[in-house]
Amino acid sequence: MSMPADSTTAAAPVLKGIVNERESQLRLVTSVRLRWMAVLGQLAAVALIRLVYGFPFNIGSCLILIAMSAWLNVFLSIRYPARHRLSTPVAFGLLVYDVLQLAGLLYFTGGIQNPFSVLLVAPVTVAAATQPPKYTIALGAIVVVAGCVLISNHNPLPWYEGMRFELPRDYKVGALVALIASMAFMAFYTWRLNKEARQMSAALAATDMVLASEQRLHALDGLAAAAAHELGTPLSTIVLVAKELEHELGPESRFRDDLQLLHSQAKRCREILQKLTRKPGEQDPMHASLSVEELLEEAAAPHKAAGKRIMISAHPFAGQDETARVEPVVHRRPGVIYGLGNLIENAVSFAVSEVQLTARWNATHVVFTIVDDGHGFSPEMMDSIGEPYVTSRRYEEKGDKAHSGLGLGLFIAKTLLERSGATVTFSNQPPPRRGAMVQIAWPRNAFELPPGTFDWPGRRRPEVKIG
Repeated sequence: MSMPADSTTAAAPVLKGIVNERESQLRLVTSVRLRWMAVLGQLAAVALIRLVYGFPFNIGSCLILIAMSAWLNVFLSIRYPARHRLSTPVAFGLLVYDVLQLAGLLYFTGGIQNPFSVLLVAPVTVAAATQPPKYTIALGAIVVVAGCVLISNHNPLPWYEGMRFELPRDYKVGALVALIASMAFMAFYTWRLNKEARQMSAALAATDMVLASEQRLHALDGLAAAAAHELGTPLSTIVLVAKELEHELGPESRFRDDLQLLHSQAKRCREILQKLTRKPGEQDPMHASLSVEELLEEAAAPHKAAGKRIMISAHPFAGQDETARVEPVVHRRPGVIYGLGNLIENAVSFAVSEVQLTARWNATHVVFTIVDDGHGFSPEMMDSIGEPYVTSRRYEEKGDKAHSGLGLGLFIAKTLLERSGATVTFSNQPPPRRGAMVQIAWPRNAFELPPGTFDWPGRRRPEVKIG
């Protein structure tokens, strides 16, 4: 998806840093708390096996390993502040220690046949949520090696005195395979969920930046009006003084031409300021409101110089009564204009020669359709179009690497339009025609609401069905 040169483009390096491989996201306080939970759980298990069941096992070695974790937590808590964020190597080293410590406890208590061996999955899951993928894979490999060792190298499982509990080797291999499968599933699921959450957060931040930029530009109208009002009085004074001087010096004065030039330029400045005062959004109702066709014209205006033909049409659905045929009037909303402009830019970028913009309405709905004659959306991406960091077109067909972007353009446009109450759908034109088609549909009452009055997402957007 191509992106306009705006605040989103300026934020691209930051956003790429978010979605690419990052530093560790594991805070010290989280690592310490998880390890304290492990220490308490291990102590409880040791006490239960020894004091309640009375099973014999190497309790001294187990307590030493548990004490090592406790002392490690004490050292970390003293050495670093609670909110310290661990570097990737340090966080990875602590997770490796946790795996080895747990593997040591399992070695003294029955190896892979110990039911608590499933806890080897926990450090890998934490790594998947907080570490770059290569570190998670490395930690998973350590767990697999430890599991293979524990199949045949371990002390007997704590059991009733005089009895030895030993599972068949094939069963222990099966338990290891199940452990590896669980570890892989949990790690991938956690990594994917965490990645999507980060991408959505970064994309929404970019959307807010774009909307804030558009609102600031829109606010310049009011600023221009204020400047025109303030400058009007001194300009009038300049004109008056120039006239008085011209009258006093007479037509033969050598300053006559200069005074006439001063007079004409001051008059020109006043005319420019009068133009500005005719366009502030808060003072001129004609500028604050747009018809459907004017909205499309304004959104498409920046892209008419791209060398593609842009066809605009606006008329009601067929068979409407006189009331429904009245063209809707929308309040000027920067988010809607930007969202439509972004979709139009995308269509213009990938069109071969023509883009068609149509607007239709009836008594209940307003529907915009943007159609280009390009190659359309890739079928394999159709289900994910509109999600952040998903590029939606076949760039290789264009041979234009400049279109490779971050994949945020459609997401931002879709988000801004949905905030205004619209439903946005993406599709390809049915054969034999080709090209992409984007439909933006509003309930008419939401479309004509003033800016800021549509409570989204606090209020459920009404479904739009055009039949």
